[in-house]
Amino acid sequence: MRCSSEAGPRIKIGMAQFRVGIAPMTMITMALGSCVGIVLYDEKAGLGGLAHVMHPNRDKVKNNLNRAKFVDTAIELMVAKILKEGARKERLWAKIFGGARMFQHVTGSQGVIQIGDANVAATREQLTKRGIPIVAESVGGTMGRTIMFDVSDGSVLMKDSLNNEEIF
Repeated sequence: MRCSSEAGPRIKIGMAQFRVGIAPMTMITMALGSCVGIVLYDEKAGLGGLAHVMHPNRDKVKNNLNRAKFVDTAIELMVAKILKEGARKERLWAKIFGGARMFQHVTGSQGVIQIGDANVAATREQLTKRGIPIVAESVGGTMGRTIMFDVSDGSVLMKDSLNNEEIF
């Protein structure tokens, strides 16, 4: 993975945001705890996208105006945008990261809330529904993650909160 100045601009994707871009470009999102980072990529077109989603489903939250905040609508938006830019649906693949159990002590009416697990399950469901295969993932656990997605080659450098690095 290049992730250097020769890899083009570095674009930071914040919580409840997504971006689609063309190579050369590196997209970075930090502090993926229970949130999920979703990478979509079309290698032939050199197009990719990255979303940092916070919640599995838009319909279950009152403050739902930001559609990039939710797994179901963020994937919908990102797929539409990447296809509009020239990607082909049959060439898209995904990599997913995050969905950690960061809040072991938070309880709701049905016991311990595991929003990370729900985010990962919703991500898998939405990608499967759209016929987009997941080719790599690092999900679950109890540590946060930062990811850097190189749109030039589709690689993702993941660092966990202990600064361990792995390339996907």
